[in-house]
Amino acid sequence: MNKIVIINGPNLNLLGVRETSVYGDRDFQSYFETLRSRYPAVDLMYFQSNHEGAIIDKIHEVGFSVAGIVLNAGAYTHTSLAIADAIAAVTAPVVEVHISNVYARESFRHHSYLAKNCRGVICGFGLDGYRLALESLMVQ
Repeated sequence: MNKIVIINGPNLNLLGVRETSVYGDRDFQSYFETLRSRYPAVDLMYFQSNHEGAIIDKIHEVGFSVAGIVLNAGAYTHTSLAIADAIAAVTAPVVEVHISNVYARESFRHHSYLAKNCRGVICGFGLDGYRLALESLMVQ
């Protein structure tokens, strides 16, 4: 099983145009194509939603049949017990990713409800954090 799903949460559909000083000026779709080219042996899927329930539904849908999930839940990281419970309910390992260093930002971003149910957390490396998460899942 070499399928890995990247799930992005709210406002990450605006990467490349939203707060470029924090998130950079590259859109995620072009970065995703770079990842697909770099890892041709991995069946990469991508899903993005601004809706908490849709993210939970996707975790439930894929969480028993993939090698791993890379999850950037955006602000839901700091608010969603429901997404934390969804991660705990599935068998696929989840790596939490944040583009920015959340610990160098507002104090409310310093707590993750998701982290305790994740294999690990990567933050502050820009979009390259997704690559690091993928590599960590490929060496399970």
